[in-house]
Amino acid sequence: MKKTILVTGGTGFIGSHTTVELQQAGYDVVIVDNLSNSKVEVVDGIERITSIRPAFEKVECCDCQALEAVFRKYPNIEGIIHFAASKAVGESVEKPLMYYRNNINSLINLLELMPKYDVKGIIFSSSCTVYGQPTPENLPVTEQAPIQKALSPYGNTKQINEEIIQDYIHSGAPIKSIILRYFNPIGAHPSALIGELPIGVPMNLIPFVTQTAIGVREQLKVFGNDYDTPDGTCIRDYIYVVDLAKAHVKAMERVLENPESDSVEVFNIGTGNGVSTLEVVEGFEKATGVKLNWTFAPRREGDIEKVWGNVEKANKVLGWKADTPLDEVLSTAWKWQKKLREDGIM
Repeated sequence: MKKTILVTGGTGFIGSHTTVELQQAGYDVVIVDNLSNSKVEVVDGIERITSIRPAFEKVECCDCQALEAVFRKYPNIEGIIHFAASKAVGESVEKPLMYYRNNINSLINLLELMPKYDVKGIIFSSSCTVYGQPTPENLPVTEQAPIQKALSPYGNTKQINEEIIQDYIHSGAPIKSIILRYFNPIGAHPSALIGELPIGVPMNLIPFVTQTAIGVREQLKVFGNDYDTPDGTCIRDYIYVVDLAKAHVKAMERVLENPESDSVEVFNIGTGNGVSTLEVVEGFEKATGVKLNWTFAPRREGDIEKVWGNVEKANKVLGWKADTPLDEVLSTAWKWQKKLREDGIM
């Protein structure tokens, strides 16, 4: 019998791509999403890719009663991948209580319900923001690098949630967890049937790049050109969202099927390579043949100068690797943006 996985935030950017990979790996998927930052039509896109329609429940994860009703309706859930969270750094600075309430209460509700409904494991969507700005000797950053004081309430909720998971399992809770610390997910499914669709002005680089290229945004601003990097712009580890999704499938297999694994494990999920903002802009122009209207702008508060991951642990232990070339990834983002234009969405 197929194993059933609950994916919270499953109509979001990473959640939708992970649902596709789970279904293609033979899992049944139940999506829970409150649609605060996504659209229900994403479920149609998933079905068109996989020919399987995932179960969908419009539920707020902070509503424990509504969430418990999902576990009662789908009694065979064996694992959870928890994406559902508010995620805009700037907004979290303006509305910290909303972020603490949404991001922490939702996890606590899931953890409390897991033993009651015999759910064995949870994959938690964390972030490289927990490392802050690593010192030069800690680059590329490993899972053992010091956790730094968070620069935003959003980042702090990731740190707090990691601690909650560790404390709960340490207390004897009969569950396992893998914490995945992502670097910077980009791109879209090669079918262009699902992708990143931020509501309002994009906070992330790639949607702003593609929206500028197609004329939705007048000009792309590259924040800061005086950083201590080869070309003066920030450096990040950009990972293809499909490669990232596949890491969740590997993590879920490990949690459910490897009794020897530790009850809590942490993995960096990235490419292991640092790429500057300028290299992304130039790479997009080269991959698509589209010239971007862009300019330098002053540094943006809260931006980290440079961070990229050491991903050897995930490569060895999970048997997973991000190997899609950057030009191919940027081409998928452009294909998705053009599909949005064709469909009259953007």
